[in-house]
Amino acid sequence: MLKKEQNDLLTQTGPGTPGGRLFRSYWLPALLASELPENDCPPVRVKLLSERLIAFRDSKGRYGLMDEFCAHRGVSLWFGRNEEDGLRCPYHGWKYDYTGQCIEVPSEPEESGFCNKIKLNSYPLIERGGVLWTYMGPPEKRPPLPEWEFANVPPEQSFTSKRIQESNWLQAMEGGIDSSHVSFLHRGDLNSDPLFKGAKANRYNLNDSRPVFEVVESAGGLFIGARRNADNGHYYWRITQWVMPSFTMIAPRGNHPVHGHFWIPIDDENCWTWSFDYHPTRALTEEERRAMEEGKGIHVKYVPGTFRPLANKDNDYLIDRAAQKAGKTYSGVEGIAMQDASLQESMGPVVDRTKENLVSTDNGIIMARHRLLRATKALIDKDVSPPGVEAVHQQVRSAAVVLPPDKPFVEAAKEALMVRVGTAHASV
Repeated sequence: MLKKEQNDLLTQTGPGTPGGRLFRSYWLPALLASELPENDCPPVRVKLLSERLIAFRDSKGRYGLMDEFCAHRGVSLWFGRNEEDGLRCPYHGWKYDYTGQCIEVPSEPEESGFCNKIKLNSYPLIERGGVLWTYMGPPEKRPPLPEWEFANVPPEQSFTSKRIQESNWLQAMEGGIDSSHVSFLHRGDLNSDPLFKGAKANRYNLNDSRPVFEVVESAGGLFIGARRNADNGHYYWRITQWVMPSFTMIAPRGNHPVHGHFWIPIDDENCWTWSFDYHPTRALTEEERRAMEEGKGIHVKYVPGTFRPLANKDNDYLIDRAAQKAGKTYSGVEGIAMQDASLQESMGPVVDRTKENLVSTDNGIIMARHRLLRATKALIDKDVSPPGVEAVHQQVRSAAVVLPPDKPFVEAAKEALMVRVGTAHASV
């Protein structure tokens, strides 16, 4: 378990907090590129790390991300007019360019130079892999651009979605590195969901509900190995990549696309769950893409016009007790994504980790917490850049392999855990 002050340190990410400084060391996914589809389109509200921001795309296609509120009287610039290379406040006509610099104040003489004194806080916003990424830390410490494989394959090989999760980012992320729950919570979906069914590995998951965990530190985070019994005395290893602070890549199944997540704090009680599927060597099939668009696998159906899941706490996640009793779904909640989110949200906005009783299968979670605590302390005390910032830390893969019992999983799967362009993931 964690002490209260440790739990607070890891879960609080607003301006001026140690956890906030940690997250501000990285490029973070902020919006889907489709949310700003064309030049001079309507601006979009963005809340990240407890900061209220506005994003827009100007007449030249440049992306801006800046404080949401006009420096004059505090009006939300979501109401602004996006026109002629800037966003104009409709209240008194103050206009800002994509860097947050005020470029027009109609009530003041141009020669006064008043505009030059007014600049909203702003952050860079770049497109990569259909995602708009931002860096919210000190400009002099800006890291290399993100190098995740899913964002670098051709568009036809990848699909990315996002959803609001009504819980702190950490309890959501910890679910992503907890492989033991798959044999229970998701057992009804392994052989029915089109993005999972048919893989030989599903049998290993369902037949062995007591995985043995071995966790090894990597350059960027952790290799989390879940070992189950396979055939002929061998072991089936599912190796999850966790890269700091909140990236996970789940081990593949058969020839299905590989998937993973980012959990990005909105504030201390809500987060964005980003979910990606991609295949490194082929285009997604029509069936696969349609399933993702329909909310299958790790994606969700939405409340129309929002990124809130259609199944949410206000409707008890559309729980189907009959389906639960019949074994169609283990928890009664439909869909892998919402099976996870419903239970994580049920813990409350920020779970009290002082009351936990952890067991051996929680070793990945325990080590991730310790790695986060160490990295945060080193950043605050010694200004040491945290793991996961460097591009090489991001050029990683998950893997699913069957190994003899005398083979350490990291050594035996070393090549499979690195990006190898033109080759598929190691999968079972």
